[in-house]
Amino acid sequence: MPRALLTLSVLPDLYAICRMDAHVSPPTWAMHGAFWSIIQTLDETSIVCPQASVPADVTHEGGWRILKCEGPLDFTLIGIVASIAEPLADAGVPIFPLATYDTDYVLVKESQLEWATHALIGHGHVVHG
Repeated sequence: MPRALLTLSVLPDLYAICRMDAHVSPPTWAMHGAFWSIIQTLDETSIVCPQASVPADVTHEGGWRILKCEGPLDFTLIGIVASIAEPLADAGVPIFPLATYDTDYVLVKESQLEWATHALIGHGHVVHG
């Protein structure tokens, strides 16, 4: 079955993925900028936020860029993340996916952004920015 073809936009700025203890209160430094996400589970708290906001003593990996699926995307659509993950996996590009009510986002390392963009366009997607 063919996968969905999407229009994606590259968000500006560098982002970091942070790891904190499970029961920590969400830090205010993480909630700045145009994009941030905090996910808390029984095992950990993961934060995606602008890299410039992360204190030096926080466990994190920086250098990520964000690809946004232009939406909103209907909940009945099937294979959205797979249609992005498959060509990126074939190109050897690791991803960190996130989803919201309206759309999906995929983080890729800035050093692999150009390679990722070429892989997605080669698969039939449109990538802006």
